[in-house]
Amino acid sequence: MAERASSGTAVGVALLRAVHQVLDGEPKILDDPIALRLLDPAASDHIRKHAERFAGDGARALRSHVVLRSRFAEDRLAEAVARGVRQYVVLGAGLDTFAYRQPAWARELAIFEIDHPASQDEKRRRLAAGGIAIPGNVRHVAVDFELEPLPDALVRGGVDVTAPVFFTWLGVLMYLTEAAGDAVLRAVSALVPGTEIVFTFSQPEAPRPSAAPSLAQRAAEIGEPWLTRSDPRELEAKLRAFGFSRAGFLEPADAAALYFRGRTDGLPPPRRASIAWARV
Repeated sequence: MAERASSGTAVGVALLRAVHQVLDGEPKILDDPIALRLLDPAASDHIRKHAERFAGDGARALRSHVVLRSRFAEDRLAEAVARGVRQYVVLGAGLDTFAYRQPAWARELAIFEIDHPASQDEKRRRLAAGGIAIPGNVRHVAVDFELEPLPDALVRGGVDVTAPVFFTWLGVLMYLTEAAGDAVLRAVSALVPGTEIVFTFSQPEAPRPSAAPSLAQRAAEIGEPWLTRSDPRELEAKLRAFGFSRAGFLEPADAAALYFRGRTDGLPPPRRASIAWARV
């Protein structure tokens, strides 16, 4: 497999989830105590010491998006499990922590974390350093998608492609070319009915109320530029053309009602749709 450094944005995302645990109010949008353990042992003290760095409007909006996308995806996963899905694939798993804090309803799942070898090596190192055991229902599948198509990787990793699968694909699509992203969505759409994917996407640029660097600008600065942006209407049409029977988005009003009502910590609901779902 091609050599590549582990993802820098994965650590940034873990930090944002950790900040949510330390600085934001109750109830948490995402209850994720594992995020802190994947970081430096002094992460909690560092966050409190530099709380002002995480208090601006832009910083709050960014971590709001990060915790919201995971919470929504995990809520959809719970619904999928209730209807009988027993396989969960985390595409581009990064430092995702669901498998290491899984609730009782997830213990019948086979969980597959799929990521680049360098990123998986870094995650295993952090898990070991944090004293975090890998549950018996979790399998790490190292994949370089420049060399191996998703269907081949699923079969090699032990996924039963004759049964429904629930996928999450968070914070990845914007880093891929449109052709590469379409290939993943087509592969998922070709699986059996009941299969579902929740993923994030970036809409075309819009005026921003803050002069602070956007997430896209920050990613580009560390060598991980965004390559793809998608209009929701065009994206929904594409998903249906690929063969998904249903598709939709977490709309800002719905997100506000479900996850942000009554909050007093300044975490804002999203201004635009950026989380999509599609079911075969």
